[in-house]
Amino acid sequence: QVQLVESGGGLVQAGGSLRLSCAASGRSFSTYFMGWFRQAPGKEREFVARVNQYGGGVFYGDSVKGRFTISRDNAKNTVYLQMNSLKPEDTAVYYCAGTSRSAKYYSTETYDYWGQGTQVTVSS
Repeated sequence: QVQLVESGGGLVQAGGSLRLSCAASGRSFSTYFMGWFRQAPGKEREFVARVNQYGGGVFYGDSVKGRFTISRDNAKNTVYLQMNSLKPEDTAVYYCAGTSRSAKYYSTETYDYWGQGTQVTVSS
């Protein structure tokens, strides 16, 4: 079993930045691919970013490419999402997720473990 806890969300003006953190429990964090998803009210959960076990193999959703950066620190059992140049359409609950699989990184069905989410609100 793995528990994931997100933090770092909040309210920020358009054009600003936030860094989200996801802290994982257990001894197996370094074996997981880690991803970030987001969900706005009434909308489907959307893929944001994925990183492999080693801190490489990164992928981003089209809507965040060039603005967001995913990274991890296995010694701290933590994955990060640096969000720059934020837009009002980035407003959502952001979820951290983990999986042992590399395929279909963009699908929620790939991930076995999920955090409770952290709210990000971007004002115009």
